Amino acid sequence: MEIGIALPQYGSHARAESVAGFARDAEAAGFDSLWVGDRALTPVDPSDIYPGHTPENPYPEQYKTFLDPLTVLTVAATATSRVRLGTSTLTAPWHPPLLLARTLTSLDHVSGGRLDVGLGVGWLRDEYTAVNGDFGRRGARLDEILDVLYGIWSETEFAHDGPHWTIPRAHVGLRPVQRPRPPVYLGGFSPAAMRRIGRRADGWAGVALAPGVQAGLWSVARRAAEEAGRDPDSLRQHIRHNPRPGDSSEDIAAVLTGVRDSGADSCFVDLQQCVAGPQEALDLGVKVLERVRAGG
Repeated sequence: MEIGIALPQYGSHARAESVAGFARDAEAAGFDSLWVGDRALTPVDPSDIYPGHTPENPYPEQYKTFLDPLTVLTVAATATSRVRLGTSTLTAPWHPPLLLARTLTSLDHVSGGRLDVGLGVGWLRDEYTAVNGDFGRRGARLDEILDVLYGIWSETEFAHDGPHWTIPRAHVGLRPVQRPRPPVYLGGFSPAAMRRIGRRADGWAGVALAPGVQAGLWSVARRAAEEAGRDPDSLRQHIRHNPRPGDSSEDIAAVLTGVRDSGADSCFVDLQQCVAGPQEALDLGVKVLERVRAGG
């Protein structure tokens, strides 16, 4: 199993001057991938509560400060040469798909073809309000965004006329380094989200769950792939783990070992809610990496 680590991006880790050095050091330490997440807004009176939180504490305190994910990933791309670079996950319906395609294709070029595109739909209605998006149609918008991305990445001339966006026929000169396109992984936990993964994506950008829950969700994606005439064995699982404050390297390594034993292809740790700063995150992450690779 490949092992990755989240780049310093939010909370007390949101230090732009730390990104390049962190990325270089993580690559040198042997991590396989570097990851970013997405958060646009932390409302004072939020419309929705983050999973596992309460009205008194509606989301992680660290979410109040968040560097732009694609800017952070671009800096990491220029500071590294080997590691994969992923988004887990970028909230796709906030972005016009034509501009999203341009940005992702450019990042694939900047990284020399190392981009893994993880897309999701988010959970906070206030963020959709702030970007003039339609929270109720976010799944349909994601499907249309995939239509545009896949078309732009595969055609030399492209046009689109859909329910949400219209793109006049145009030449497509900027093509991804990765052919036929960068891998696309989708987030989500609902049956509809897992079926979309099976029908349309290269795999799942998930989070570490109880083994039975994770296996059940994954079976939905595999079955949908079979029904769509796709090879379910070609789907990949990229799993995120968010340790809690106080978790030791042994605790975290045990979770990653369980993820590995579940059959996942990769797992990365996001330590930004676990320790105070980027160097502490890297030091702890290296200990976890060593433990997992030594057998747990």
